Amino acid sequence: MQYGMINRIRKKVKRGAIMTIVTGLSGNEMYCLHLKGYRVGELIIGNSVFSMGFIGSVGSGIRTLVGGEVTQITSIVHEGRQKSLERLMGEAKKFGADGITGVSSELVQHAGNVEFLSIASCIHDEHPQREKHFFSTSADGQELYCQLDCDFRPVKFVFGNVAYSVGVGGGILGMLKGLGRGEIHEYSQVFNTTRHLALKRITAEAKQAGANAVLGIKTSIIPFQGIHEMVMIGTASHHPALPPVFSENPITSDLTNEEMWNVIHMGYVPLQLVIGVSVYSLGLIGGIASAIKSFARGEISELTTLIYEARENALEHIRKDAASCGADDVMGVKTYVYDLGGGMIEFMAIGTAVKRMEGFRTLTGNLPPQAIIKDKDTFFNTAEFALGTNLNKE
Repeated sequence: MQYGMINRIRKKVKRGAIMTIVTGLSGNEMYCLHLKGYRVGELIIGNSVFSMGFIGSVGSGIRTLVGGEVTQITSIVHEGRQKSLERLMGEAKKFGADGITGVSSELVQHAGNVEFLSIASCIHDEHPQREKHFFSTSADGQELYCQLDCDFRPVKFVFGNVAYSVGVGGGILGMLKGLGRGEIHEYSQVFNTTRHLALKRITAEAKQAGANAVLGIKTSIIPFQGIHEMVMIGTASHHPALPPVFSENPITSDLTNEEMWNVIHMGYVPLQLVIGVSVYSLGLIGGIASAIKSFARGEISELTTLIYEARENALEHIRKDAASCGADDVMGVKTYVYDLGGGMIEFMAIGTAVKRMEGFRTLTGNLPPQAIIKDKDTFFNTAEFALGTNLNKE
């Protein structure tokens, strides 16, 4: 249906008919892009529908003892996302766009099927002296303004994903290891490796595109057919002042583009997205003690100590990673807790390591208010039964 609509619009353009632009960009985004010499274009869509039966049959037959990546599902989901993105790019070029902004990568579950859906808005470069190059970015119009004002040139929307299973060992090995309280190193290693696979893959895709940075990375963990997918999306970009070493090992950042503008305005540059993972067990003795204490009011000291220790361990991992890449600080650190079952809990810390560098400044001294005003939803649907995950949604 979308392709028929595109063809009808193109025919009207050829006949010289006046075409009304339908865009997904807000007034604030349009204003910001106008300041950078871009005119808004059409809203475009790319999709690919896979049979849930086929995916489910693959997933149900795969179980690992310790857990870790389920490569077959990773490949299937990657293929679905990639197909929808390729169709999105094709539609953009049919409209003669110079770039597309706000690229999303959604996973929508319909009855018996899963749809991989990509949506974006075309933009046209009206700067008379700027060299034209087609680009795609996960950044919306406001974020793109911030990125351009930091002198980063967007190259390509990129993503890295990994589908993984906790493993049937969550009940078997977990119980055996869980007899003692504290970190379960085997699980920490498995989950640390798995979490870093998504980052490794998005970085490799950026390098292949000729970028020296991946900016505005958003990380999502999505339940899918009895397993989980961890997916990172961002914008492969290029900065002319970055040393050549970053062409081989691009910088990675999960700072928002607005945050990055502030950081660069202060003379810092993001170096590396850092992740720390630790998997802990309360242990048999601690579990009995805390269960008895839960019948009474007051602090459960065993759990308090364990959770504090696990978080500190995860933070220590990212501190070491930041030090190894020569960072001065780690910014925007967030911590998450996941119940793995079998008395085991995963603690994950994620942030961006930054370093002060000479020669990095923003092109303007202040951000316009339109670049930081958050658009508000004006339509709410509480009767929606389709299950979707928009990776660009805050």
